[in-house]
Amino acid sequence: MIRFGPAGIPLSCKGRTLRDGIEDVHSLGLTAMEVQMLRINAMERFPDDDEIGLSPLEIETDLVVEIIRTKGKKEISITDPSEPIKESDVLISLASGLAQTYSEFNEIGAMGKEMDVQLSMHTPYYMDLGTNDELTAKCLNALRWAGMMTDQMDGKIVVTHMGLYGDNPKKQTKKNIIDNLSEIMAWWDDNGIRPKLGLEMSGRQEVFGSTSEIFEVCDNVPGTIPVINFAHVHARNPTLHEPEDFGILIDEVRKYASNDIYAHFAGVEHEGGNEKRITPIKRGDLKFEPLAEYLADESANVTIISSSPLLEHDAMYMKLIYERMLTRKVSKESRIKKGGKEQSFDDVGYDISIDGVSPSSDESASFPDDSIDDLDTESDSFDDLELKKSSPKRKR
Repeated sequence: MIRFGPAGIPLSCKGRTLRDGIEDVHSLGLTAMEVQMLRINAMERFPDDDEIGLSPLEIETDLVVEIIRTKGKKEISITDPSEPIKESDVLISLASGLAQTYSEFNEIGAMGKEMDVQLSMHTPYYMDLGTNDELTAKCLNALRWAGMMTDQMDGKIVVTHMGLYGDNPKKQTKKNIIDNLSEIMAWWDDNGIRPKLGLEMSGRQEVFGSTSEIFEVCDNVPGTIPVINFAHVHARNPTLHEPEDFGILIDEVRKYASNDIYAHFAGVEHEGGNEKRITPIKRGDLKFEPLAEYLADESANVTIISSSPLLEHDAMYMKLIYERMLTRKVSKESRIKKGGKEQSFDDVGYDISIDGVSPSSDESASFPDDSIDDLDTESDSFDDLELKKSSPKRKR
């Protein structure tokens, strides 16, 4: 199955909670959403009287991610959310702006499953896993907390960058990253964290994360998988032009992620092997059509997250292109087998509407071939784009 969705809550969504975002994604006919862990704030406090004896999972006021407990002369850290709280403990609670309690994350995960919206999480975009300074320690905590939250909402994967090389030699930075991620994955195993940890390919030469570096880290750290950012890969080495170019990269990632690929796509402006800026998909020389053609010929599970400035609009744009390619493939095969007339794209229905094309009475809309080319992804203002949503339907 090929899933499409935005990196974050849709821009057109009137509400700004995760629940609002999931419902909006579903109503747009999309099937994935990457939760953005943008701001996190950890606070220490003592337990309230009515919290003593409860576990962090049972606390309904905030998200307790760690218990600091004194044993003898030593302080120990407890991250098991089912551990009962003692009077002398110090609690570390997290304000993330995503959900206030574990039960709320559970409800968000259940809502995602009910609406067939696959959830994942991206750590803060500025991460430093290679310099081993004070910031690295904070970033490692962010990875732990992202794992806990994603696990509670039954998410698929936690995606992270690894940061700049810094002043260290590249070889030392790579060793530090491998050591730090090995520590994180050991912690994930100890705490029963189920999602994979995805390492995103970078788009600049000074940032750790070339394809070869990602593969080497994944070779050395079990539980990690590569995450393809097609815009980043193309910026560093602009060779993604034909379906087979995308296929070579996906086949390499498949060695680590089996037949379950996770990727980002957007337009990109680049120069000298470096990303200058991320753009709407129609801009730049990285086109989605060749990737869609490759995916239409493959039987793979691929999640493609739109990291374009137009978020859900470009996610729907990719979905339409992919469905057109798939329709053409099926029509061609049918014509070859039966000698009949190839089915036109006008006969294919879709459950979303864009740029004034409204769903018909059976809640599907037909898009002629040239409707995709008319989608205005050149607009710099999302307000200029017309997105019409069908009423979300929950499974009963």
